[in-house]
Amino acid sequence: MTPPSYIDPRTGKLYPLDVPRWCSDDRTPLLVTPGPGISRDDIESRTRSLWRYRAALPVDIADPITMGEGCTPLVQRPWGDLRPFFKLEWFNPTGSFKDRGSSVMLSFLRQIGVDAVLEDSSGNGGSSMAGFGAAGGVRVKILAPAYTSPAKIAQVRAYGAEVQLVEGPREESEAEAIRQSGQTFYASHNWQPFFLEGTKSLAYELWEDFGFKVPDNIIIPVGAGSSLLGCAFGFRELMKAGQITKLPRLFVAQPLNCSPIDASFQAGVDTPLTREVHKTIAEGTAIKHPLRLREIIAALRESGGGTIALTEEEIIAALRRLARQGLFAEPTCASAAAALDTLSSAGSIKAGESTVVIVTGTGLKAASTVADVVQ
Repeated sequence: MTPPSYIDPRTGKLYPLDVPRWCSDDRTPLLVTPGPGISRDDIESRTRSLWRYRAALPVDIADPITMGEGCTPLVQRPWGDLRPFFKLEWFNPTGSFKDRGSSVMLSFLRQIGVDAVLEDSSGNGGSSMAGFGAAGGVRVKILAPAYTSPAKIAQVRAYGAEVQLVEGPREESEAEAIRQSGQTFYASHNWQPFFLEGTKSLAYELWEDFGFKVPDNIIIPVGAGSSLLGCAFGFRELMKAGQITKLPRLFVAQPLNCSPIDASFQAGVDTPLTREVHKTIAEGTAIKHPLRLREIIAALRESGGGTIALTEEEIIAALRRLARQGLFAEPTCASAAAALDTLSSAGSIKAGESTVVIVTGTGLKAASTVADVVQ
């Protein structure tokens, strides 16, 4: 059997995992070759973190950087005629789902000798990398847009990471990180494939949450797509291993003001289309050019799911509705809750089905913004 490798999904070219790498020789995004999946007997049931599923990783990581990430609550709440489950990813150590990817990626990189990394982020990705870098003795430098909220920068700096603020749009922070990647390894949560190996744990965890079955539907707020692709890869492995007999339908929720995935999916293509972009309260998913658009569209088609683009008014209403049920969510992920109504009205999800909404981050990350809109 071919050993696990990095793979360029566009050409099929393989690269060894033991050489630090964040992209192909052609500067295109890589993945890790698919794993065989695991059974329930492979779960380390006494481990209270995502590392209970470490057998699903492509390599053995002897000394992981872990702070108990994963094993987040699954809470059922009424929502009109529906009874959806909300997966509360803000219970991760730095307050968002990004900790799943950061834990696995930084653990792997440290194991192969990387002791300092660069990351570009305007929010949760940067704070997650900074926190896990601090926990694992890995030096972290975060490049963030100059307009990033002071509260988010404060969390990054509190962990001891170096911060460089970059003038211009969000894309310029990534461009500057790539320019500096010759001096420090670029451990981008959007580029480095082991981040997806961490978010893959979400699929395994939901499988276990549902008694080693899968829900009918999963709604995910998506910008660059790491949570969506992690779920797709994990459930695909479980199918391969014979542990499940169907894939859950995956639905992408995006703000209409920045919805490139919805634009392409609704047009029936997997290439970028032009759609006007405006400022959105769901800033964490405001990614104009998703790096892995083709893979995201393929995952949606394979699962039989789809995309929803929500107005700012719909997102704010859902944010308020979540809070009134005791769920203080980040505005970014309120779009996934807002999608419940749209999908239900269209008949895409039904009351008798099991539906999960991934709540990716805590409202504490954007308390001032929430205060302005939730009355």
